[in-house]
Amino acid sequence: MANVLIVEDEAVLRLTFGEFLEQDGYTVHTAEDYDEAVSLLDRVDFDVIVTDIILAGRNGVDLLRTVRERGLGCPVVMITGEPNVETASDAVRLGAFDYLAKPVTREALTRVARLAVDRRRIAQERDHYAGELDRYRRDLEAIFNSVKEGIITVDAQMQVRQVNAAACAILGIDPDAVAGRPLADAVPDDLDQARKALADTLDTGDPSSEQRMERDNGPDGPQVLITSAVPLIYDGEAFGGGLLMLRDVSELSRLERQIEETQVYRNMIGKSSSMQEIFTLIKDLAETDSTVLICGESGTGKELVAEAIHHASPRVGGPFLRVNCAALSENILESELFGHVKGAFTGAIRDRVGRFEAADGGTILLDEIGDISPRLQLRLLRVLQEREFERVGSSTPLRTDVRVIASTNQALERKIQRGEFRQDLYYRLNVVRIDIPPLRERLEDVPLLVDHFMRRFNHVLKRSLAGVSQEAMELLLKYPWPGNVRQLENCIERAFIVSRGPYILPKDLPNEISDAVERQPTLPEDEDEATTHERIVTVLNQTDWNVAKSARLLGIARNTLYQKMKTLNIVRPPD
Repeated sequence: MANVLIVEDEAVLRLTFGEFLEQDGYTVHTAEDYDEAVSLLDRVDFDVIVTDIILAGRNGVDLLRTVRERGLGCPVVMITGEPNVETASDAVRLGAFDYLAKPVTREALTRVARLAVDRRRIAQERDHYAGELDRYRRDLEAIFNSVKEGIITVDAQMQVRQVNAAACAILGIDPDAVAGRPLADAVPDDLDQARKALADTLDTGDPSSEQRMERDNGPDGPQVLITSAVPLIYDGEAFGGGLLMLRDVSELSRLERQIEETQVYRNMIGKSSSMQEIFTLIKDLAETDSTVLICGESGTGKELVAEAIHHASPRVGGPFLRVNCAALSENILESELFGHVKGAFTGAIRDRVGRFEAADGGTILLDEIGDISPRLQLRLLRVLQEREFERVGSSTPLRTDVRVIASTNQALERKIQRGEFRQDLYYRLNVVRIDIPPLRERLEDVPLLVDHFMRRFNHVLKRSLAGVSQEAMELLLKYPWPGNVRQLENCIERAFIVSRGPYILPKDLPNEISDAVERQPTLPEDEDEATTHERIVTVLNQTDWNVAKSARLLGIARNTLYQKMKTLNIVRPPD
C-alpha cells in the first residue's frame, strides 16, 4: 500500500485531501507546515508527496528542494491557489511531478496520485534492474579479469574490444592503450600464428584448434603459450566478432622438462627404478676411467649406455669407436682392433691403424665381447693390463690411452665354466657391471618409449598422429617384448605406415602382439585351488617373485594376486 504525505496549512483541506486518498486505498500522513513535513520525511518512506506551495514559514518549493537534496525518489505534486510563472518555473526546475491549481477536485487529486505512485514504482523497478545490471556487469568484469587464461575480444574488423588482466600480464600490454586498436597492437609479431588463427575464425565462423607457441622471454627462459580462437555468437545466430584465448603454461612446461630430464638421459628413456639406477651409475662413472661391462639382451640399448658413459666422461672430446666382435672373423677382427703393417698378410698393401690406436684419448666399445676367440682374448688382456699392443705383423709395441667398454648378450660366467672365455679377462672387463633389464621387466617405461617414437616418426615420416588408443596401449603393456626396445621401435614404425586415422589402433599393430597376449596364462574362474596354486607359483618363479609382473602375465590386477596368494597361503621360499 502506497504512503502519501499531504502538506497543507489549512486543516479543512488537509482532512479533505486525506479522505479522498484514503478512500482510494492509500496510507495518508499529513503535515501543516515545512518543519512537520521534514520531520515525517525522517521516519517514513513516501511514495508521493502532495504539498501546497503557500505554507506558513518556508513554502512548498523549499520542501521540494529538500526532497531533491536528500536524494529521495518520491514524486512531488505542487498545489497552489495563486499560480504564477515564477513559482511554476521553480517547481518545474526542481523536478515537480505535476502542478494542481485550487480548487482541487477528487478526480484530479486521485488521478495525479495514481500516476505519481505508478511513476515511483516504475522508477524503483528501473533502479532495481539498473542495480542488478550493474552488479551483473561488475560480476562479469570480475570473472573476466580473474580467470587465469588471457582473453582478448575483437569485433568483426579485428579491432580490440576488451583485454582481461591475465592477457595484460601475459603480453605485457596496457588495456586502455589497445582498446579500439587493431589486434596487431595487442598481440606481438612472434604470436603471428595466433592472430592468423583468429582471422580464420572470423572468416569461417569456426573455432580454431589449440596451438602451442614459444616466445623468447629473456633470462626467465622461454614463455610457452597455448592459444585458441572462437567466434562470438549472440542470440544463437548474430556474429559479433571473435575471442582469442592465451594460456601461459611456461611453469608447467618447465616442470615437464624437469620430469623429462629425470626420465631421459642422453637418448635413454626410462622412469622405472632399474633405469633410474642405471642413469645414476653412469653419472657416478663420469669422472673415472674404469672398464665397464654392459650386459643385456639384444635390443635393450647397450650401445646407448656406452655412448652415455663416453659423453658423460672427460673423454667426451676424444673419439668413440664401436667394434662388433661377432660380425668379423678372427683375423679380420684382429686387424680391425690392433691394425697391421704392410705385408703382414696377403692383401696387406699398406699400413693400417687399428681401432685401439685410433681411439687414443677416447673410448672403444667392444660389442658382443663373448664371441672373440681365445687368442684374441689373450691379446685383449694385455691391452687392458699394460695399455700396449703391436700391430699385426709388427713387433714394435704401441701404447694407447683408451677407455674400454665391453658389452654382451651372453652369460659370460657360463662360458667361463665351459672354458670358452678367460676368467682373468672377465675380471678385467667386469670392473663395473651394468645390467640392462629387458623391456618386459620395465613395462612402465613402454608409454614413455612409445611417446618418444611417436614424436620421432611424426617428424621423419611427415605425419601428425595424435597418439596410441587405449586398447592398443593395453596390448603394448601386456606383450613380453622378446626383441626389447628395438622391437617396440619397429612396431611403432610399422603402425605409422599402416595407420589411417589420428590414433594407432590394435589393428595397426603386428599380429604377433595380439596373438601372444591372447596366449598368456590366465586364471580361469572354475579352476580348482591346487591348479591355481601351481599356476601362480610357476609365474612367480618366472618373474623372480615380482608380483606386479606376475599379475600382468596372469591377466589379473595386482591386488587380486595378493589376495589369492594370501588365500592359497603362497609365500616366497627363503633364498
